[in-house]
Amino acid sequence: MTANDLKISVLGAGSWGTALAALLASKGYDVTVWAYEDEVCRQINEDSENTIYLPGFKLPENLKSTNSVEEAIISSQLILSVMPSHVVRGVLSGVSSLITPEQIFVSATKGIEIDTLMTNSQIVEEVLPGKIADGAAYLSGPSFAREVAGQLPTAVTVASKYKNIALKVQEIFSTSYFRVYSSDDIIGLEIGGSIKNVIALGAGISDGLGFGYNARAALITRGLSEMTRLGIALGAKASTFSGLSGMGDLVLTCTGDLSRNRSVGIKIGEGEKIDEILSDMNMVAEGVKTAKAAYLLAEKLGIDMPICESIYKILYEDMEPKEAVSSLMARDLKEETN
Repeated sequence: MTANDLKISVLGAGSWGTALAALLASKGYDVTVWAYEDEVCRQINEDSENTIYLPGFKLPENLKSTNSVEEAIISSQLILSVMPSHVVRGVLSGVSSLITPEQIFVSATKGIEIDTLMTNSQIVEEVLPGKIADGAAYLSGPSFAREVAGQLPTAVTVASKYKNIALKVQEIFSTSYFRVYSSDDIIGLEIGGSIKNVIALGAGISDGLGFGYNARAALITRGLSEMTRLGIALGAKASTFSGLSGMGDLVLTCTGDLSRNRSVGIKIGEGEKIDEILSDMNMVAEGVKTAKAAYLLAEKLGIDMPICESIYKILYEDMEPKEAVSSLMARDLKEETN
């Protein structure tokens, strides 16, 4: 199948959805992005821009938008879902009857559903017909949308149960600046992509409190341990967390100035309240919702995740950040790799 033959629909016109849609369109694919907001749809179609979520970038002329998710899905051979995690179930449930086994389904959503404690792939398996869900692929890794839109070098991972599907998606998405690796560890990729946002909130809080690089390095490293413990408990491979969708994404989100989750954490550390911070944002900081889901999931499975627990208490129980740090530092001394 040549680029001119492949029609792609992108569900979600946020910064990441728009950046990936632009990447695919720049390869010559016929791309339609579903936008929830009328204004975003209008801007993409009339001005070839998305100034609300990805300002400053001219989009390819062959990238079009629609407000009809049904229209986008019906006309495509590949469906790329880039929706916030809390709307995935609702949207996919409404269109599941339109998706056929002949279509490739790829998800680039990160997060854990609070009500069910399901990862995105588990939601897809529950909502979409069996053959479609079974053959789905999942994309994750250290990738700020603005850098991908600016065609700066980026490397990510795509995971699928089936090697031929992972290799096909790898081929479709890879460019001279966007390198895609393949994997079969879907749950590991998802846990890495979800928990890193929670740890990034903690890194931001630490920076906002003025605690310095030592504290940030400790948070990243011990956060990786928490991520790995949870992933292994859910059936993931330990080696996945030393890769792009684990350590790679964690380092980027905890240190990069473009990280929404780190930015939210910085404001919390500086004394702002989470409700006020979120009310001023037009984009989603997935870590805020995932912090609650991660806390509940760790509690359910009996997994020790003290950093995630502390961030949950700061966000949802009004624990003072300095109190949370004191609590973490006062924990019983342990072997590092235990």
